[in-house]
Amino acid sequence: MSRLPISLSHALRVLAGIATAVTAALLLAAPPAVAHPMPHSVLLLDVHETSVAAELELPLSDFSRASGIDLDDDTTARQLSARRAEVRRYLAAHVHPATRGGRAWTVTFGAMALGRTEQTSTGRYRELTVRATLTPPAGGDPRRFVLDYDAIVHQVVTHTVLVSVRKDWATGKVAGSGDATQVGVIRHLESGSVWSGTYAMFRLGAHHILEGTDHLLFLLVLLLPAPLRAAGKRWIGLTDTRTAVGRIGRTTLAFTVGHSVALAVSAFGRLDIPAQPVEVFIAFSILVGAVHAIRPLFPGREAVVAGFFGLGHGLAFSLTLAEMHLSAGQLALSLAGFNLGIECVQLLLVLLALPGLICLTRLPGQSALRTACAALTAVAALGWLLDRVGLPNPVARAADSAGSHTSGLLLVLVTVALLAGARLATTGRPWRSWRFAHRS
Repeated sequence: MSRLPISLSHALRVLAGIATAVTAALLLAAPPAVAHPMPHSVLLLDVHETSVAAELELPLSDFSRASGIDLDDDTTARQLSARRAEVRRYLAAHVHPATRGGRAWTVTFGAMALGRTEQTSTGRYRELTVRATLTPPAGGDPRRFVLDYDAIVHQVVTHTVLVSVRKDWATGKVAGSGDATQVGVIRHLESGSVWSGTYAMFRLGAHHILEGTDHLLFLLVLLLPAPLRAAGKRWIGLTDTRTAVGRIGRTTLAFTVGHSVALAVSAFGRLDIPAQPVEVFIAFSILVGAVHAIRPLFPGREAVVAGFFGLGHGLAFSLTLAEMHLSAGQLALSLAGFNLGIECVQLLLVLLALPGLICLTRLPGQSALRTACAALTAVAALGWLLDRVGLPNPVARAADSAGSHTSGLLLVLVTVALLAGARLATTGRPWRSWRFAHRS
């Protein structure tokens, strides 16, 4: 019987030490304070088929100085509400989009709010955020216009305004502010096509599943006991490889069907679904999956459970599409591209995890390893659950931070897949005999 070069207990102690150090760094590290220049205004544009949505992010002190409206760091939401009409009148006099032929667009100002933010090389400051809708005249092209904007710079001559296109489905900009393209003074928007938008949605779906740590954890923890047999409330031994692969395939397919159905229904039905209950449901699903990996709750019915909880995960995906305000045609193409991106990456991750799942369950001490992984997942799920019902906690923050490093996850999965695949190919008997009993 082949042996690992180091004992499993020693390896677990080393991994625990690394995990503790990384978690402590995530929780305790804080960015240093720096001296900062004056903040600038930001104008973000979301281009739709018949209009352009704008979000104005205005440093409150500069806005107050330029407009003469009494707003400062002590202004409350109620006080802002009392000055809402005055703010809208002022902005209406300083935001003038028009066609290239000079015909004026209609500008409608909507919600506004006060908050605190921070820009690169600046400290924290108070910011006024105002949403607006820019609508071209009849026959006007929403992709070609000239914007005359001087809301602050007409009085504060040192002030800077950055104008960026945040979302533009037709040119493939769909990921939000992190994917915004700075355009400076707008003359016209570049030409777009349905293929650019669809491909961008494919990439967005791929990134969404990679960055969605909770979605990946749910699927992987549900697959963790797939190669095991259950008796009563205990995992007692291994199934054959064919059975294990079949369970993994059915569970993955059911999860795919569940979230695909929910994604389609909620997107085409234009359902207005609150985000918080959906996120709480997802955290709960991970907790259930982690407990099942320790003690069987629904052995043999993992596919049914994956399909049910997949509905909730699909609703979470649909929130991304709902924010884009797409037409019916764009929505259909977006749904196809977005879902295909999710499924391709999900399939890749499952294929990478498959050899490791089969081999790791046959390691000496596999029960302790499986329990440790499931328990760590349960702790993360409980932290998310509390955070999403309004109780912020360091566990949720650490889990979110750890989940942002997707390249590390992929590297681990690739390494484990290569090692496990090589072992299977060279011995035909992964790590230990195919037939023996495990006791949890």
